[in-house]
Amino acid sequence: MNKSTGQNYAADHLYPPIEPFKRQMVDVGSGHLVYLERCGNPNGIPVIVFHGGPGGGCSPYMRRYFDPQHYHIILFDQRGCGKSTPFADVTNNTTWDLISDIELIRKLLRIEQWILFGGSWGSTLSLLYAQSHPCRTIYMVIRGVFLMTKKELEWFYGGGAGMFFPEHWSVFINLIPEEERKDLIAAYHKRLFSGDIALELKFSSVWAGWEAALAVFGSEKKIAEIPTNYTRAFSRLECHYFYNKGFLKSDNQILDNINKIAKIPSTIVQGRYDMICPPASAYRLAQKWEKADLKMINCAGHAMSEPGISKELLSVMNKIRDINL
Repeated sequence: MNKSTGQNYAADHLYPPIEPFKRQMVDVGSGHLVYLERCGNPNGIPVIVFHGGPGGGCSPYMRRYFDPQHYHIILFDQRGCGKSTPFADVTNNTTWDLISDIELIRKLLRIEQWILFGGSWGSTLSLLYAQSHPCRTIYMVIRGVFLMTKKELEWFYGGGAGMFFPEHWSVFINLIPEEERKDLIAAYHKRLFSGDIALELKFSSVWAGWEAALAVFGSEKKIAEIPTNYTRAFSRLECHYFYNKGFLKSDNQILDNINKIAKIPSTIVQGRYDMICPPASAYRLAQKWEKADLKMINCAGHAMSEPGISKELLSVMNKIRDINL
């Protein structure tokens, strides 16, 4: 097994790779075109996948958790990333714009209700979409819970996670002058939106590298300071959202509105040693959400591809397939 990715589990157990039966660009307004793809059974149970980041984009790997004979699998790249255009652009790019895009996609596909499947930032977006449109959501499968709170951001960008990975943390903070280190999100935001492409690429590689280095439990991966168009889009979008606190009205908005999704059944899959989105958030969410079933995965971190997390996600989707929603 590849210790850093757990990809052997995918090769041995997940559904074989499948190609979309339709790809298209959807004009969502405000100058944005969103990439949308559909695969599996067009008459099957609709499930929409929310990728992480913000800014991560979807990948073919994400299709493989769903039985293509039974699921109508819908993936899309959120504004500004993946195959969506304009690339790396944060204009008219907020949480509420994304929720509007999701509803536009649902109406375009003439879907009445669907399953939400998302991890990390994808869990945040799933929860906020469901709270905005509870009658459209029949089940939720979320992983690596992130509630977009100040405490979570301070953990990852304020030194909490850095206490466990000081060698990676030193790379992340050493790019920033000491006088700016009290607010690293603001410091990186200033440089990621400097207008100097070379500077943006330099800082984006380290921003993205810090997260990637901590994603997999037991990984010996180092921060790879290799600037790419992907790292620039990922880092700009993620920093934009975090700098603006997810565009939420309050710090505890998701938990304060849990009553809106109280009747929606869900499964929460959480790595016990998730350094990016610590399990306390998943636990708090499950405690307030009567219909939530929390699956805490030992010897697992944040990544979707880790064997224990992949196995549980696949198991959950197969169980949902076999019940009458």
